[in-house]
Amino acid sequence: MTKYRLDQIGKVIGGGTPSTRKKQYYANKGIAWITPKDLSGYSKMYISHGARDISQEGLDNSSAKLLPKDTVLVSSRAPIGYVALAANKITTNQGFKSIVPNTDIVLPKYLYYLMLTKKDELENVSSGSTFKEVSGRVMKGFEVDIPSLDKQANIIQKIEPITRKIELNYQ
Repeated sequence: MTKYRLDQIGKVIGGGTPSTRKKQYYANKGIAWITPKDLSGYSKMYISHGARDISQEGLDNSSAKLLPKDTVLVSSRAPIGYVALAANKITTNQGFKSIVPNTDIVLPKYLYYLMLTKKDELENVSSGSTFKEVSGRVMKGFEVDIPSLDKQANIIQKIEPITRKIELNYQ
């Protein structure tokens, strides 16, 4: 087991919201855009779309970033600690600090399961008076223990059958 900061095992990326005053920044079948509200009560590992999509123009004119498939989405405010894996290219609002994993060090599914266990720790390192938030700096410096890739794969292999059963119960 090796201790790493999150910015050592992947790229930590914040999200953004296009101006809601510009209708052309949003689209029915556009680029997937996820907010923490989309993960409220969400029990599946992968997410492909939220309640709203943004347009390419909305992406180009906001601080939202296009994230690759298998990015680990972690809500960093209101509330803290919702976690999902991107099923496809995706964007998020500023309520996320997402992690694009370096797969030479950590498997996306392992990081997903690991971050599910870190909700309380993330809340403890959050700050703010009205809304608690985990800043980009804090998220990048957040430490986690990572075993070898072989051990990660073994852990995933043991957890996945249980996870599938849980997901079936929520359908």
